[in-house]
Amino acid sequence: MDRKLEDVRNVISRGETSLGIELGSTRIKAVLIDSDFKTISSGSFEWENQMQDGFWTYNSADIIRGLGAAYSEMRQKVEQQYEITISSIGSIGFSAMMHGYMAFDHAGELLVPFRTWRNATTSAAAKELTDLFQFNIPERWSIAHLYQAVLNEETHISRIDYMTTLAGYIHWLLTGKKVIGIGDASGMFPINEVTKNYDENMLQTFDKVIGAKGCTLNMKNILPTVLLSGESAGELTEAGAKILDISMNLQPGIPLCPPEGDAGTGMVATNSVRKRTGNVSVGTSVFAMIVLEKDISQVYPEIDLVTTPSGSPVGMVHANNCSSDLNAWMALFREVTEAVGQKADNDTLYSLMLLKALEADPDGGGLLSYGYFSGENITGMEEGRPLFVRSPESHFNLANFMRTHLFTAFGALRIGMEILTSKEHLAIDTILAHGGLFKTPVVGQKLIAAALDTPVSVMETADEGGAWGMAVLASYLINRQEQESLEEFLDSNVFAEADIQAMEPDPVDVRGFQAFMERYKAGLLIERAAVDHLIVNRRG
Repeated sequence: MDRKLEDVRNVISRGETSLGIELGSTRIKAVLIDSDFKTISSGSFEWENQMQDGFWTYNSADIIRGLGAAYSEMRQKVEQQYEITISSIGSIGFSAMMHGYMAFDHAGELLVPFRTWRNATTSAAAKELTDLFQFNIPERWSIAHLYQAVLNEETHISRIDYMTTLAGYIHWLLTGKKVIGIGDASGMFPINEVTKNYDENMLQTFDKVIGAKGCTLNMKNILPTVLLSGESAGELTEAGAKILDISMNLQPGIPLCPPEGDAGTGMVATNSVRKRTGNVSVGTSVFAMIVLEKDISQVYPEIDLVTTPSGSPVGMVHANNCSSDLNAWMALFREVTEAVGQKADNDTLYSLMLLKALEADPDGGGLLSYGYFSGENITGMEEGRPLFVRSPESHFNLANFMRTHLFTAFGALRIGMEILTSKEHLAIDTILAHGGLFKTPVVGQKLIAAALDTPVSVMETADEGGAWGMAVLASYLINRQEQESLEEFLDSNVFAEADIQAMEPDPVDVRGFQAFMERYKAGLLIERAAVDHLIVNRRG
């Protein structure tokens, strides 16, 4: 074994590592890093949501199975490469898709299948709560799901003993602690910026409103305890160690940091937790997070107010749909290549197809698409109908087809961002982008810079994503200096020598995207008609 491998082996042996596991919308990923934040090993498990009884959900068994599978693949890679079995880890953190609804009874039984952020079934509750609080409550938020269940008089409401997010659930399962990181908590219920906790006045107001409807829940009692980054969130229990590591080699007692949402880990992974910084996360959904230096002047339904993992206020523009439709088209293209006797791996196919977008007309040749697999709150669609539309005069070729599908992935995001930049005049020093799209150099970065009409940077860790960011938060728990803020820790330790590639928006691309957006906004009537008239046969 060479010296470098021996050094890493010793780091693993001494437990000088941190593990981050993120449950994303299509993949559960585990990333093990050393104290220099370099990835030692990773593992993953592919999964998909499904529509069940009118709700987007995941199979509960897959949550546990996928968690163990991602860890197991990471562990096996370590054993193969470094000839050592992991028995201890310096610190662990879990993150997952934010928002959604997981409600449990006093025995810890899940009362209804996990309702994910993707559901657009809470419009009545979201609107009523927004008016009540004078604070935007999006349809995705946990409190909107709960209140909609109250309005629907669902029978499980009276049995709720605890409500949390997916990350909070995993953390509770493995530590026994009912806690949550403040960033994830801010997608459950509004946070008071001063107290760094749930807004007390809104809690009391909500209890009165549901009490008048005959519901006796006390919100403070059923929500998880809010923690800031760097605070202790418990230790891995013996039962938790057996769930995580099916080989039974991992020992209990490992410290855990607060569980966080994928928005928070994205901010950490791109060093975007300081005021006037922002990041864009590109995946099944797409969202921009801008750390605010001043309050937003009014309530906007397109803007969520959440926080960084350390509690700073953030303006979040979240579009439910981004890559799902593009992935579906890529699967079709893969079928075509296989039908003619060719076979390309995913990375090669995606790279070839995405690069075609650089050969396209600036506006996509007059083509139009909506990748709405699910409802889209920013454009007022309660359900999704993926569409591709063109006129006889459109310049229909592969390059324009690909550019159009990339442009539309950022269409709803652009509408929300225009509020922050044009109406609120927020100053943004830098925006960093991350997600699997950026595995292919230039294309995604170039087109999102055009969509936002602002410089966009990508780091070398762009495709590592939230699991790596969660591992960094876990490292912060055990490696920070006394009183060292998360911002200081990231600047001085994690990103001091980061390789950052910046790209200015190309004026030709900017004009092309503006022309595309005119079609996009005008064509929403087509999408509206599809939602209203194209009947969907529900599965499940």
